[in-house]
Amino acid sequence: MAMCVEDRISSFPDHILCHILSFLPIEEAVRTSIISTKWRYLFASISTIKFDGYLISGLTERNLDSFKNFVDRLLKFPDQVSLDCFRLNDIISWNDEDHNFDVSDWICAALCRGVKEIDLDLENLGDILPALLFTCHSLVTLKLVAVDSEIKVPSDVCLGNLKTLQLINSEFVGDSIHRLISNCHVLEDLAFINCDFEYLREEVNIQSPSLKRLVLVLDLVEFENIDYVVVINAPNLVYFQYTDTVVKGYTLTNMKCLEKAHINIWESDSIDCETSATHLIQGLRNVRSLSLTPDEAIFLTNRLPIFHNLIEFEYDSHGFDGIETWLVEFLHCAPNLETLTLNFPDVAGTRRKVLPIEVPSCLSFHLKEIEISCFETHIIEMVSYFLDNAMVLENLIIRMKGMTVTQKTKVINQLLQLLKSSKKCLIVIL
Repeated sequence: MAMCVEDRISSFPDHILCHILSFLPIEEAVRTSIISTKWRYLFASISTIKFDGYLISGLTERNLDSFKNFVDRLLKFPDQVSLDCFRLNDIISWNDEDHNFDVSDWICAALCRGVKEIDLDLENLGDILPALLFTCHSLVTLKLVAVDSEIKVPSDVCLGNLKTLQLINSEFVGDSIHRLISNCHVLEDLAFINCDFEYLREEVNIQSPSLKRLVLVLDLVEFENIDYVVVINAPNLVYFQYTDTVVKGYTLTNMKCLEKAHINIWESDSIDCETSATHLIQGLRNVRSLSLTPDEAIFLTNRLPIFHNLIEFEYDSHGFDGIETWLVEFLHCAPNLETLTLNFPDVAGTRRKVLPIEVPSCLSFHLKEIEISCFETHIIEMVSYFLDNAMVLENLIIRMKGMTVTQKTKVINQLLQLLKSSKKCLIVIL
């Protein structure tokens, strides 16, 4: 006897069913139209529309025309609900010569439906972005991946409700960045990733009283022009990530709320790196957690500020002469440090052992945990220095990778023989 299974899902209100369909790939959402009459047009009312390039792979010319008509109806259907998200992802298929979809028209249709998030990953994106995109008051999140495309920011740009802006592989000219950011009045999260600022006139100018999170991953090693200044004025910034070759100058002001910063910086032969990089880190004086990755000793310790709020410091060095001495000198600038994480590679020229006689105050009164990743035997003297001077240390965590059992045993025996000033210190070897 066949069992009768009750269809409880179909009894849900339409708005709940549409919310469920929004989590499905668009082709799966469309297939639900065959379930019953109730489901026939539900997919047309979903609030999240995501198209990936694989949808059109293998389609014939006739199928492509049908697909175009389907997307037009889906986006422009009368009495549509507002959109939460519109996403087009694929770097080769949507607007190449073979397919030539009217992507700009699709974006406009999404904007006219009050879309809150737009996420585009397309070739030649700068040529198809409609001007309407930069004056849309419904937009809360905008993510653009525009390989080798210049983002043309119109003079009347105004994104009054935009909180998240992420731009990847984009090119900018003139004052377009400053014009864009200054007209996003509630912007909280801003990211420029692998963007090309080579043709900027004078500066990367980021001024925003509402900004809380800023990511600048520029990595301009391959570009010749670094003759500009990075200007940041963000009084409510909480998180800052910066990866780049050292540029001409830095002006960082009003970072009183900064909680966490990640700085990965590379030396350049064409400018005064030491002065410029030191100006950068001077602007971070209020930070509580700092991760620093330089390729050389480009931060001048005798010109650093006192980091009174710094309680966590992670140092990942590419290796340079006198690295241990530099580190101890830096610790003098962090009197309240509680946690120290180190990654010292075994690089030729990094074995200088002469350490300053004066002990940093953080070692005497505040430092509770030290973690050393990729431990190498050449820093055993530095470990001894820490154990001998860290009066309140609770944990010393050593991570040994790539060592044989014999090597590990030898290192463990060396560590256990070291004198400890803190009776509470526990040595953890991983």
